[in-house]
Amino acid sequence: QVQVVESGGDSVQSGGSLTLSCAASGFTSSQYYMAWFRQAPGKEREGVAAIYSRSGTAHYADSVKGRFTVVLDNAKTTLTLQMTKLEPEDTAIYYCAAAAGSMIVGTRLTAAGYKFWGQGTQVTVSS
Repeated sequence: QVQVVESGGDSVQSGGSLTLSCAASGFTSSQYYMAWFRQAPGKEREGVAAIYSRSGTAHYADSVKGRFTVVLDNAKTTLTLQMTKLEPEDTAIYYCAAAAGSMIVGTRLTAAGYKFWGQGTQVTVSS
């Protein structure tokens, strides 16, 4: 069973930076996607960034391009989300998710495509 556990959530000022981490375990194949999602109060869960284990190819939501960077370490066990130029609109609970195998275009940042989820970590950005 795949397990993912997030850490690193905090409160920061607008314009600041923060790095989230996700420890992953239980993969039985070297081919999988890992992603970060976020959910703000009253809003649907939104895909932020995803990365493919075999190629390292990353995908980003338009709202975070140029500000966020997703990295999967060489051991393929830790996923990080480096967030810069944070805005109050980035305030949300951030979730790490994983999906075995490959994913087709258009699904990599959709919650329905991921089977394994962490409990979430709170990020609050104040103006």
